[in-house]
Amino acid sequence: MARLIRSNNKVIAGVCAGLAENFRIDVKLLRLIFVILFFVTFSAMAVAYLILWVLMPVDARSRNYKERMQDRLGR
Repeated sequence: MARLIRSNNKVIAGVCAGLAENFRIDVKLLRLIFVILFFVTFSAMAVAYLILWVLMPVDARSRNYKERMQDRLGR
C-alpha cells in the first residue's frame, strides 16, 4: 500500500490532496466531504484534519513556492 503523504497541491496543509491522490479520488470531492463532515460532526473533522496534518509527512519531491519561482525566473 502506498504511504500517505501531504501533497504540494494544497489549500491549507495538503492533507485532502494527499488523501485524494492516495485513494485516487477527485480532490474537490474529498474537500467537499471534509467540509460537510465538519458541520455534521460538530467540528470533530477539524480535529481529525489537525491530527492528519501532524502525522502525514510532506512530499519529499515537493518544493516550496519560493524555490519554484526562482527556477521560473532563472535565478
